[in-house]
Amino acid sequence: MEILTNNEPNRMIVNSNQVTSNSTSFIEANTKEVTLEHLKRDCIIPVFAKDNESTISHYQFINRTMEVVKELFPDTEPKLPEIRVSHVIKGRIPSAIGKPAKELKDFEKTIYYERCAFLIEIPSVKEVVNGSELTLSIGGVRAYNQENLYSRKSLEKFKLFIGFKNLVCTNMCVSTDGFSNQIRISSISELDRSIDALINSYDIDRHKGMMERMNAFKLSEQQFAHLVGKLRMYQYQVKQNQRDVFHILFKDSHINHLVKDYYNCPNFKRESDGSINLWNLYNILTEANKTSYIDSNLERNVNAYELINMLGDSLQNNESNWFINK
Repeated sequence: MEILTNNEPNRMIVNSNQVTSNSTSFIEANTKEVTLEHLKRDCIIPVFAKDNESTISHYQFINRTMEVVKELFPDTEPKLPEIRVSHVIKGRIPSAIGKPAKELKDFEKTIYYERCAFLIEIPSVKEVVNGSELTLSIGGVRAYNQENLYSRKSLEKFKLFIGFKNLVCTNMCVSTDGFSNQIRISSISELDRSIDALINSYDIDRHKGMMERMNAFKLSEQQFAHLVGKLRMYQYQVKQNQRDVFHILFKDSHINHLVKDYYNCPNFKRESDGSINLWNLYNILTEANKTSYIDSNLERNVNAYELINMLGDSLQNNESNWFINK
């Protein structure tokens, strides 16, 4: 296997020619931005149907995370959380029964959001990686569609992450040890331990080092084309064959986005000879992931990180790789 070493040291400093993305959100899909006050004031709280016990609300989850972040980083000033929601569940108060929807007044409507993601940026903790400025960020995801609300109250599921936000494109850079989708709690008071455990297990220096290494290797145009083809082939293979290679979570829509940005992304597109370094590839892949729904976004983000590092290992060790070799 040919190892393509990136000999462009100017990419190791902040690139003043980088173009700020038109997208200002860390996730897009079918989401909309809301405020913490809106979640507190305007949204009802779902219950477990069998015993009418309340779930932990989106507001409680975000607000408590914000409090814990301030406690764990006392010398910093976190930004207000950026909150994205989707899949609104609508209802109405009893007095509005039978009333046409177009005649409902605001006070007669009830809503809550099935899915919610948020990000708390800590702007004072910054790193420059391969010419891009990153800020430390902490956030989480809650998806009621992953709960059985028709049963009795049980442990509720949450996802937490700590990683970096790329200020050039607002992409999230989340490492394997910076993500947990195994948070199970019965009350909001139990959240503190989970956040503390995640932050303590996160190796920020290793994460930064692995991202910096991405800039050292390139894929040729032929290798990139081979990667695109194998990504498309992966999802149609029999299960046994899938188990024999690296597990891929991305679908055709993401791969289409990846190819488009390979040619057109103002900051991370291919070089003039068609090659693309792994850092740029990583960023156009995480950009494509922003079209994922809230409940699958973090898993795919981590999958992108693991995929790129797996390719980096193969290039560094001159090993054959199913995704980029014939």
